[in-house]
Amino acid sequence: MTELGPDAWPPAPIRTERLVLRESAAEDRAGFLDLFSSPEVGTYIGGPRPREELLRTMPEVPGRRPGSFVIELDGAMIGVVTLDRRAPERRGHVRPEGGETELGYLLLPEAWGRGYAAEACAAALDWCAGARPGEPVVLTTQTANDRAVRLALKLGFSEVERFEEYGTEQWFGARYPA
Repeated sequence: MTELGPDAWPPAPIRTERLVLRESAAEDRAGFLDLFSSPEVGTYIGGPRPREELLRTMPEVPGRRPGSFVIELDGAMIGVVTLDRRAPERRGHVRPEGGETELGYLLLPEAWGRGYAAEACAAALDWCAGARPGEPVVLTTQTANDRAVRLALKLGFSEVERFEEYGTEQWFGARYPA
Protein backbone atom coordinates (compact mmCIF):
# COMPACT_ATOMS: atom_id res chain seq x y z
CA MET A 1 0.00 0.00 0.00
CA THR A 2 1.45 3.32 -1.01
CA GLU A 3 0.43 6.93 -0.64
CA LEU A 4 -1.00 6.50 2.83
CA GLY A 5 -1.13 10.16 3.55
CA PRO A 6 0.36 11.66 6.71
CA ASP A 7 0.41 8.38 8.65
CA ALA A 8 3.69 6.49 8.44
CA TRP A 9 3.74 2.72 8.09
CA PRO A 10 3.63 0.86 10.30
CA PRO A 11 1.22 2.74 12.51
CA ALA A 12 1.34 2.34 16.25
CA PRO A 13 -0.57 -0.78 17.31
CA ILE A 14 -4.32 -0.28 17.11
CA ARG A 15 -6.12 -1.45 20.24
CA THR A 16 -9.76 -2.42 20.34
CA GLU A 17 -11.80 -3.75 23.23
CA ARG A 18 -10.30 -7.24 22.87
CA LEU A 19 -7.71 -7.11 20.09
CA VAL A 20 -4.48 -5.51 18.97
CA LEU A 21 -3.79 -4.86 15.28
CA ARG A 22 -0.06 -4.57 14.70
CA GLU A 23 2.81 -5.18 12.33
CA SER A 24 3.87 -8.82 12.02
CA ALA A 25 6.87 -10.21 13.86
CA ALA A 26 9.00 -13.36 13.64
CA GLU A 27 6.96 -15.03 16.40
CA ASP A 28 3.88 -14.86 14.15
CA ARG A 29 5.34 -17.29 11.59
CA ALA A 30 3.71 -20.35 13.17
CA GLY A 31 0.33 -18.58 13.08
CA PHE A 32 0.79 -17.70 9.40
CA LEU A 33 1.69 -21.34 8.67
CA ASP A 34 -1.47 -22.51 10.44
CA LEU A 35 -3.59 -19.87 8.71
CA PHE A 36 -2.52 -20.57 5.14
CA SER A 37 -2.41 -24.37 5.48
CA SER A 38 -5.84 -24.63 7.13
CA PRO A 39 -8.44 -26.48 5.03
CA GLU A 40 -11.22 -24.47 6.73
CA VAL A 41 -9.56 -21.12 6.02
CA GLY A 42 -8.81 -22.21 2.45
CA THR A 43 -12.44 -23.08 1.67
CA TYR A 44 -13.25 -19.77 -0.02
CA ILE A 45 -9.77 -18.68 -1.12
CA GLY A 46 -8.74 -21.46 -3.46
CA GLY A 47 -7.83 -24.11 -0.90
CA PRO A 48 -5.09 -24.56 1.66
CA ARG A 49 -1.46 -24.41 0.67
CA PRO A 50 0.75 -27.39 1.48
CA ARG A 51 2.47 -26.83 4.82
CA GLU A 52 5.78 -28.15 3.45
CA GLU A 53 5.69 -25.56 0.67
CA LEU A 54 4.90 -22.81 3.16
CA LEU A 55 7.78 -23.89 5.42
CA ARG A 56 10.17 -23.58 2.46
CA THR A 57 8.85 -20.33 0.99
CA MET A 58 7.48 -18.26 3.84
CA PRO A 59 9.83 -15.53 5.08
CA GLU A 60 10.98 -15.50 8.70
CA VAL A 61 8.75 -12.46 9.24
CA PRO A 62 5.71 -13.10 7.04
CA GLY A 63 3.14 -10.47 6.21
CA ARG A 64 5.38 -7.51 6.96
CA ARG A 65 4.30 -4.97 4.40
CA PRO A 66 2.29 -1.77 4.31
CA GLY A 67 -1.41 -2.43 4.77
CA SER A 68 -1.05 -5.78 6.53
CA PHE A 69 -2.00 -6.09 10.20
CA VAL A 70 -1.67 -9.11 12.46
CA ILE A 71 -4.76 -9.59 14.62
CA GLU A 72 -3.63 -10.42 18.15
CA LEU A 73 -5.77 -11.73 21.01
CA ASP A 74 -4.24 -12.14 24.46
CA GLY A 75 -0.72 -12.10 22.99
CA ALA A 76 -1.41 -14.68 20.26
CA MET A 77 -1.90 -14.17 16.54
CA ILE A 78 -5.43 -15.19 15.48
CA GLY A 79 -5.45 -13.79 11.95
CA VAL A 80 -4.68 -10.96 9.59
CA VAL A 81 -6.51 -7.98 8.14
CA THR A 82 -5.21 -6.29 5.00
CA LEU A 83 -5.75 -3.06 3.12
CA ASP A 84 -4.36 -3.35 -0.40
CA ARG A 85 -4.79 -1.57 -3.71
CA ARG A 86 -7.18 -3.52 -5.96
CA ALA A 87 -5.41 -4.31 -9.20
CA PRO A 88 -6.88 -2.33 -12.12
CA GLU A 89 -6.97 -5.43 -14.36
CA ARG A 90 -9.31 -7.31 -12.00
CA ARG A 91 -13.07 -7.12 -12.35
CA GLY A 92 -14.93 -5.02 -9.82
CA HIS A 93 -14.22 -1.32 -9.40
CA VAL A 94 -16.03 1.82 -8.27
CA ARG A 95 -13.62 4.24 -9.97
CA PRO A 96 -12.86 4.12 -13.70
CA GLU A 97 -9.10 3.92 -13.08
CA GLY A 98 -9.42 1.24 -10.37
CA GLY A 99 -6.80 1.04 -7.64
CA GLU A 100 -9.29 1.31 -4.78
CA THR A 101 -8.33 0.24 -1.28
CA GLU A 102 -9.52 -3.34 -0.77
CA LEU A 103 -10.21 -4.88 2.63
CA GLY A 104 -9.28 -8.50 3.22
CA TYR A 105 -9.12 -10.67 6.32
CA LEU A 106 -8.43 -14.24 7.43
CA LEU A 107 -8.85 -15.70 10.90
CA LEU A 108 -7.88 -19.06 12.32
CA PRO A 109 -10.93 -21.35 12.65
CA GLU A 110 -10.75 -21.37 16.45
CA ALA A 111 -11.35 -17.59 16.37
CA TRP A 112 -14.48 -17.81 14.20
CA GLY A 113 -17.92 -16.90 15.50
CA ARG A 114 -16.82 -14.57 18.30
CA GLY A 115 -16.99 -11.21 16.51
CA TYR A 116 -13.22 -10.82 16.17
CA ALA A 117 -13.35 -10.33 12.38
CA ALA A 118 -15.92 -7.54 12.75
CA GLU A 119 -13.90 -5.88 15.51
CA ALA A 120 -10.59 -6.10 13.62
CA CYS A 121 -12.03 -4.98 10.28
CA ALA A 122 -13.86 -2.03 11.86
CA ALA A 123 -10.61 -0.89 13.49
CA ALA A 124 -8.66 -1.24 10.23
CA LEU A 125 -11.36 0.67 8.34
CA ASP A 126 -11.27 3.47 10.94
CA TRP A 127 -7.49 3.69 10.57
CA CYS A 128 -7.81 3.68 6.77
CA ALA A 129 -10.36 6.52 6.89
CA GLY A 130 -7.73 8.64 8.63
CA ALA A 131 -4.86 7.56 6.36
CA ARG A 132 -6.87 7.89 3.13
CA PRO A 133 -9.67 10.35 3.86
CA GLY A 134 -12.50 10.42 1.37
CA GLU A 135 -11.57 7.15 -0.35
CA PRO A 136 -14.00 4.30 -0.86
CA VAL A 137 -12.99 0.84 0.32
CA VAL A 138 -14.01 -2.28 -1.60
CA LEU A 139 -14.35 -5.93 -0.63
CA THR A 140 -14.79 -9.11 -2.66
CA THR A 141 -15.89 -12.51 -1.41
CA GLN A 142 -17.51 -15.58 -2.88
CA THR A 143 -21.30 -15.34 -2.77
CA ALA A 144 -21.23 -18.84 -1.26
CA ASN A 145 -19.46 -17.39 1.81
CA ASP A 146 -22.62 -16.23 3.59
CA ARG A 147 -20.76 -15.25 6.76
CA ALA A 148 -18.38 -12.95 4.85
CA VAL A 149 -21.24 -11.30 2.95
CA ARG A 150 -23.13 -10.70 6.22
CA LEU A 151 -20.00 -9.20 7.79
CA ALA A 152 -19.47 -6.92 4.79
CA LEU A 153 -23.02 -5.60 5.13
CA LYS A 154 -22.56 -5.17 8.91
CA LEU A 155 -19.38 -3.13 8.24
CA GLY A 156 -21.30 -0.78 5.96
CA PHE A 157 -20.45 -2.24 2.54
CA SER A 158 -23.16 -2.18 -0.12
CA GLU A 159 -23.33 -4.64 -2.97
CA VAL A 160 -22.13 -3.11 -6.23
CA GLU A 161 -22.13 -6.16 -8.49
CA ARG A 162 -21.64 -9.88 -8.79
CA PHE A 163 -19.33 -11.49 -11.31
CA GLU A 164 -17.53 -14.71 -12.10
CA GLU A 165 -13.90 -14.96 -11.00
CA TYR A 166 -11.74 -17.94 -10.02
CA GLY A 167 -14.48 -20.25 -11.30
CA THR A 168 -17.17 -19.05 -8.89
CA GLU A 169 -19.56 -16.17 -8.35
CA GLN A 170 -18.10 -13.23 -6.43
CA TRP A 171 -19.88 -10.60 -4.32
CA PHE A 172 -18.29 -7.17 -4.77
CA GLY A 173 -19.17 -4.36 -2.39
CA ALA A 174 -18.07 -0.83 -1.59
CA ARG A 175 -18.03 1.30 1.54
CA TYR A 176 -18.03 5.03 0.95
CA PRO A 177 -16.84 7.70 3.38
CA ALA A 178 -19.55 9.18 5.57
